[in-house]
Formats: sequence, C-alpha cells, structure tokens
Amino acid sequence: MIKQIITICILSAAVVSCKKEAAVSEVKPVHDSIAGTESREDQYKPIDTACSSGNKTEDYIKSLQWYRAKIEKEMAGNSPEQNDKVYEDYLKIRSKYTECLMNLHTGVLDKYVNYYDSDKDQYNFPDNIKKIASELKKAGLEFREVGEGMTEIWTIPGYYSSLFKNKVTPDYEAYISQTDKESESYYAADAGLIISWEQLGDRLIFWENFMNKYPESRLIKTVKQDYNDYLSDYLLGMDNTPTYEREPDQGTGKLNDEIKTEFNRMIKKYPNSNTAKKAKEIITLFDAQTPIDQIYEKINGAR
Repeated sequence: MIKQIITICILSAAVVSCKKEAAVSEVKPVHDSIAGTESREDQYKPIDTACSSGNKTEDYIKSLQWYRAKIEKEMAGNSPEQNDKVYEDYLKIRSKYTECLMNLHTGVLDKYVNYYDSDKDQYNFPDNIKKIASELKKAGLEFREVGEGMTEIWTIPGYYSSLFKNKVTPDYEAYISQTDKESESYYAADAGLIISWEQLGDRLIFWENFMNKYPESRLIKTVKQDYNDYLSDYLLGMDNTPTYEREPDQGTGKLNDEIKTEFNRMIKKYPNSNTAKKAKEIITLFDAQTPIDQIYEKINGAR
C-alpha cells in the first residue's frame, strides 16, 4: 500500500502532498459511483412509440414511467398554457404505448373474460396475467372489459387529474377532471347504453356549459364532437337501447315512458339549455307521428 501511494505521488503533476493524494484516492470510488448512476439515467432513451414485436411489457412500462418523470420536471417551470401542450403531447404518447401493449397482449385480451368464474362471481387469473397486470399498474394502466367479450387496456380513472391538477389552464383542468370521471365506468357496450339516461343528460349539460364558458378553448372542436355524439344517443338511443318503440308496419314510433320522464326532467331543470330544446323537439316529433327515418334525418342532420 505504501509503495502504491508513493508511486501515485511521483506520477502526480499536482503540487500536493502524498498524504492529500492518498486521501483523494480513497474517496474517489464513491464519487465515481454516483456519477455513473447519473450518467446511466441521463443516457436512457425511451423506446420508439412505433410498435415492435421485439419490445417487452417492461420496455413500454419503463418508457411510460420515464415520460411521466420528464413532464413532471418540465411542468414545474412551465406556464399553464405551456402545460396544456404538455398534456396533449403526453396523451398521444400514452395512447401509442397503450396501443402497442394491446398489440403485444392480444392473446391475453382475447382470453381475459374466460378467466371469470360465474359460480364464484370472481376472476381466477394465472400467474402470468397477474404479472402483466402488476406491470401495467406501475404506469397507471389496467385491463378493462368493454363488452361483447372484449377487453382492452385503459388508463386508470383519475390518473390525468392527479398529474395535471393546478398545472394547466382552467379549461384544460375542467376537461381533464370530467373525462377522468367519465372513464370510471364504460359508457356503452353491446350496442347499448350502460350508464343511466339521467347520467347521460348530466354529461350533456356539463359539456354544454363548458362550450359556453370556454368558447375560445383549443378543446372546443373535440368537446363539440363529443357533445353531439352524446346528444344523438340521448335523443334516439342506441341499437339495443332505443329511446322509442317502433309502431309495427307504420314507420313511426312512440317514446318510452322512462325516456319521456328524463326529457321532462331535463326541460324543467335546465330550461334554457340546448339539450332541453332538443328534448322538446324530439317529444314534438314523436307526438306528431313523424316517420322515424325523418326524425333521424332531422336530428343527425342538425348536428
């Protein structure tokens, strides 16, 4: 050891004592270890958002975690307007990675419903499914049944709100909060509405108020499309949950009592809303025995 220290002292060009040189030599490995760790973190690059069969679940999850950490740092120094753009970009990235994960686990998604034990009213998953679910959870993802025997991978409810709350502009915060709430349960399945008619009506009022409050929002185009889709389903229903009963061989129909009750609730509670106006219009059209084809044309054409 003494010979090694002497050798270091002789080779050193710095005008320092052998004792000081030896001390530096002793603490250097600790410093190098930290620097190496930081270097590895800085050098990590997330995988491409283009799906590849060579990527594993862990690769996508690690990339999703990396992007979350990245935007959390960015948002701390950004303006709310800048963070609006961060949200949009992050949403696209997560959507692409989620699509890749669904492609990767097509076999799992196809068989997912088969693991349900109707006698015990519970799922019995094999270990490999449990492991995948555990990995997905690390990035705020989960398996979600969406009807007709189909399962998809979704972002867990509340994920975006927890990340962007108080960091974006008021319109974006309202939008993110509402879409998170709406993602708590699936909207429709098997060509039929799952949520109640009243819940659908309340969604319409929320988005109508949003459009009135934030007419210049960059989200208006998206919100308007969603509102119109909801409105069509609210007024006419879906294939397996129509709002009316068709009159045999007459081409006309009659509104279901449940629907008429909901429309009257809407008209009474939100009389000045566009949704209430459309509810009145649909009641009048059915009461007048207007052919159903013409009603569809009038309602959907007005969109």
